[in-house]
Amino acid sequence: MRKIITVIFLVASFVIGVKAEPLSPADIKSLLERIREKRAAAPSMQADFQEQRKVHLLDEPINSSGKIWFQAPNKFRVERKGNAPSITVSDGQQLWIYYPNFKSAEHYSLAKRSPLDAAISAITTSLNLENVEHTFHIIAANGEKGYDLELTPRNPSMKRIFQKLLLHLSDDLFAERTDMLQPNGDQIVT
Repeated sequence: MRKIITVIFLVASFVIGVKAEPLSPADIKSLLERIREKRAAAPSMQADFQEQRKVHLLDEPINSSGKIWFQAPNKFRVERKGNAPSITVSDGQQLWIYYPNFKSAEHYSLAKRSPLDAAISAITTSLNLENVEHTFHIIAANGEKGYDLELTPRNPSMKRIFQKLLLHLSDDLFAERTDMLQPNGDQIVT
């Protein structure tokens, strides 16, 4: 059964990939400018999400859902539901993670050039795409239903967090799907 699903997924990916037209560097620059204009007009956003984490040490993926709030340039809140609920909040300087099942919290100071800073920077950059071209190499394509961006980190500290971030935007330039591949082979699809 798994093989059948995998084959269907690969065929669907091929068909979808065939219809996408790669964007030139000038078109990518224009697309990023349109995204920035849209984000400037509405600097905050909120959305419900579904997330699947494929961890190389586990046979089955970890599924969760929740809600995310983001305010440019770097404030966010993520509430995850499911078997491992958590609330993560950052004001750009501090990061708090609360685990209601354990009634415990973690606190981290940011902007100290730690690996956590690179992770938070990657999250906020991918959410608002501000100066994204300085932080990532970008390949983009215009598909039948929106845009597909492939972001690969320029900074070595970010490369330790993830290898590649695939971002699908609707025609209205709203993020509909993200797919993060980590160096250890783990994958997070939101």
